[in-house]
Amino acid sequence: MSKEQIQNEEADYGDLMTVGPVRQRIIRFAVPVFVGNLFQQLYNTVDSLIVGNFEGSTALAAVSSVGNLVFLLIGFFNGIAIGAGVVIAHCIGARKEKETELAVHTAVAVGLVCSVVMTVAGVLLTPLFLQWMGTPDSVMPDAVSYLRIYFAGVAGLIMYNTFVGILQAAGDSRHPLYYLIFSSGINIVLDLVLIAGLHMGVAGAALATVISQVLSAILSMVRLVRTKEVYRLRPRSICLNGRMVSKIVQIGIPSGLQNSIIGLSNVVIQSYINSYGEMAMAGIGAYCKVEGFAFLPVTSFAMALTTFVSQNLGANEKERVGKGVHFGVLCGLILAELVGAVLFLFAPQLVAAFDRTPEVIAYGVARARVVTPFFFLCAYTHIMAAILRGAGHANVPMVIFLVCWCAIRIVIIAGVGMFVQDIAITYWVYPMTWGMSTAALWVYWHRKRGDLQQA
Repeated sequence: MSKEQIQNEEADYGDLMTVGPVRQRIIRFAVPVFVGNLFQQLYNTVDSLIVGNFEGSTALAAVSSVGNLVFLLIGFFNGIAIGAGVVIAHCIGARKEKETELAVHTAVAVGLVCSVVMTVAGVLLTPLFLQWMGTPDSVMPDAVSYLRIYFAGVAGLIMYNTFVGILQAAGDSRHPLYYLIFSSGINIVLDLVLIAGLHMGVAGAALATVISQVLSAILSMVRLVRTKEVYRLRPRSICLNGRMVSKIVQIGIPSGLQNSIIGLSNVVIQSYINSYGEMAMAGIGAYCKVEGFAFLPVTSFAMALTTFVSQNLGANEKERVGKGVHFGVLCGLILAELVGAVLFLFAPQLVAAFDRTPEVIAYGVARARVVTPFFFLCAYTHIMAAILRGAGHANVPMVIFLVCWCAIRIVIIAGVGMFVQDIAITYWVYPMTWGMSTAALWVYWHRKRGDLQQA
């Protein structure tokens, strides 16, 4: 393909990943995704930093303890957005203009439906969800306040993920980055005004997050409406096309269930942590905020590989798929261990940034020192799951996650917890199950690699 042909195709289809140097295309996509995810992670982290320093350990425990519940509830809908992105990327890779347009408008319609469902369910059922988690009475009022405000504006997050999924399916990871930088700055300013200035506590933190998420969604939507490329959004064309919905849910539901499976196991583990009181909740919650940053390089490569594999299989570029998979896995493993080493060494300082209480720091550091040496196992699992989703085989990682990251974790926590009262159980359960999922995915990929590249 000539340089002029490539330029003409990119003008119609965005930043195609089916042409050009494999490594360069993946890195060019992954770097903006990484920086964008970095700013998105700032949403909740800035909330926790400001809440912990201005409102104390109880408020920090409230904000920290709801993270797993939020992931459980919205993870399913975000999985649907992932499914939509895979379908759109495949259509773009195959140069099917009409199918691309139909997939885009169906994805937006599905996102709107998910937004309504999540808003109603989240606002109404928040107290019940927190009771199921065994949230302590001292934390309950703040946790309810935070979650209800968060879910009242959750449409902003769901629609942002939908719009960004469309942009990234076309290979555009730069514009979402710009929008996140802007909205993250707004979030920080609002946190300082509402929490430090107006003393609104956790309600102010939730409100700042909601406003920032809505701004991100609006900016992404404007980009899609104004673009001249094939994935342009025309509001009047938004519809639920049955055939396209079926394609989206075939990948989206397993991806969503995978997210919810992870969230469910983490909620069970969080319930066990809650039984150790506010200091444990605050310390481990602070560490988890730091860990969220640590895995951003890995998740960025995983997202890049999903789009890369889907586009190239749509274009029947099988050799490029193999090269991209090899490069992405290698980069992910190296990055995971480098970040893990840094986190292992500087855990006390990083946790102390959220709360200087010695007991809080001790809990956070203990968790870090157990799990960080095994980050490469978690990285391999996430990257291979992303590759399989891009190949249209989302059911396989879903089943592996269900068994290893949900069922086995819950059995360990429930079974061992009956005889041994030690919070360290919640630390070791992660590397143990990461190793199991890594082994299962490695065996599956090496047995089915040829068939998957025929997808």
